[in-house]
Amino acid sequence: MIYAVLDIANKILAEASYSNLGELISNMKLQKLLYYQQGFHLAYFGTPLFDEEIEAWMYGPVVPCVYEHFKAKDNFGIEFSGNVISLSTEEESLFNEVFRVYGKYSATGLIEMTHNETPWKSTIAKVGSVISKEKMKIFFKKRLK
Repeated sequence: MIYAVLDIANKILAEASYSNLGELISNMKLQKLLYYQQGFHLAYFGTPLFDEEIEAWMYGPVVPCVYEHFKAKDNFGIEFSGNVISLSTEEESLFNEVFRVYGKYSATGLIEMTHNETPWKSTIAKVGSVISKEKMKIFFKKRLK
């Protein structure tokens, strides 16, 4: 199933507030976590988690509408508010595993990681430059265990 990207962003924020990260997630970190959620969902299920495109910006992958939605927060932590959607059992399991692995990294750490990965490296880094879902699917399939 394909979900609204803001619902997925909210789910990440909720997970961060319930976990033991000890921090609120910044917009920058949220962007990278959306990228990893989308990439692994594409690789595992063959379909996108959300429809919106991810662009290759200077500091890594960004979903522009989510960036704009939380832009006022700048690099401060974003408080979770609202309801959290439920995914299918398999999707929930993958979501939790991706969050467990990547949620522990700082925004800067995630930027460094994405800058060393093929989907971002092979896409011109500028606003409007889309990282293709196919490129992400191929890359993340190699990382599934």
